[in-house]
Amino acid sequence: MLDKKEHSYEKAVLVGVITQHQDEDKLTEYMDELEFLAFTAGATVQKRFTQKLTQPDSKTFIGSGKAQEIKEYVKENEIGTVIFDDELSPSQLKNLEREMEVKILDRTNLILDIFAQRAQTSYARTQVELAQYQYLLPRLTRMWTHLERQKGGIGMRGPGETEIETDRRIIRDRISLLKDKLKTIDRQMATQRNNRGKVVRAALVGYTNVGKSTLMNALSKSEVFAENKLFATLDTTVRKVVIGNLPFLLTDTVGFIRKLPTQLVESFKSTLDEVREADLLIHVADISHESFEDQVESVNQTLMEINAHQKPMIMIFNKIDDFSYDKKDEDDLTPSTKKNISLEEWKKTWMGKSKYPTVFISALTKENFPEMKKMIYDEVMKIHISRFPYNDFLFEYFDNDEEEENND
Repeated sequence: MLDKKEHSYEKAVLVGVITQHQDEDKLTEYMDELEFLAFTAGATVQKRFTQKLTQPDSKTFIGSGKAQEIKEYVKENEIGTVIFDDELSPSQLKNLEREMEVKILDRTNLILDIFAQRAQTSYARTQVELAQYQYLLPRLTRMWTHLERQKGGIGMRGPGETEIETDRRIIRDRISLLKDKLKTIDRQMATQRNNRGKVVRAALVGYTNVGKSTLMNALSKSEVFAENKLFATLDTTVRKVVIGNLPFLLTDTVGFIRKLPTQLVESFKSTLDEVREADLLIHVADISHESFEDQVESVNQTLMEINAHQKPMIMIFNKIDDFSYDKKDEDDLTPSTKKNISLEEWKKTWMGKSKYPTVFISALTKENFPEMKKMIYDEVMKIHISRFPYNDFLFEYFDNDEEEENND
């Protein structure tokens, strides 16, 4: 793996297409996210290329004219990597590499690379390695004669560095071995979950980089790694939290993202089991993000795919300290957009009418924390009473943070 100093100098360009299913605004949003992914992986984006197509070209994803334009720019500016916003087929990848004579990555490969960087535990590394091999298997014919692949860089971590010449039989054997290893660990983790006793389990879910780990730290008074980058947390963390007199277990899970690679969904099955087996979901959203509604919808879609969408849930809109809007002048008659909606007005929209308890907070400044903690307490209490109706140690809610302050 490259060191950070060398890694930070990797120059890249981004490529995306406008289609009948993806208009210009949506593409801009995806490209912003792709640039953040590239930054997280350690690249500096020099330029974006976009093209309007009825559908992506089956051979090179983009048109031949656009491919030539990118090739010339890449050569003139000594760009080492071209990143596409959508997953490329093995043949598209091969043709583009032959045409442009540089490293070609797609969104899937980029996300896999970030996961390879972020995986800390043996379990997470095994999950990522499995996903990388599954991605690599149909792409073993990639042409790298023009590249010194051993130099590494984005998309080159993990099995790609050493296994590119390995035949499919060895790759399949390795995939089978990793699957068996994960099954063993899955059984161990299932046993651990069963041994957690008669305690209500809550799981933090949400889009990547919405502040779940910061909230986890604030609620559990622990130090879970938190950073303003995508997928800062890969390894599932479980902490005991006590609100008032009520203890429960809180799990911080991996963040979701749109166009999440199918290989990752499969290999991170056990991580998602933490969500599936939780009694309560705490869905955190970043209200300061201009596309937070789409992010919420993306998370809800993933929850539906893993059959966890019918669980009790609390909606927490985080980062109100970072929220801003463009206030319109009274004589401005132009149509209002989402950018003109204030926080108070947002609260009166679908958010305020949600079937789930909803609260607006800042995990950083702890604004509205008492209201949020009371809400979590009430929901955990409901589950606890329904499950253990004869438990008599529960009393009326009080804020233990206030209690500690009074004792001081």
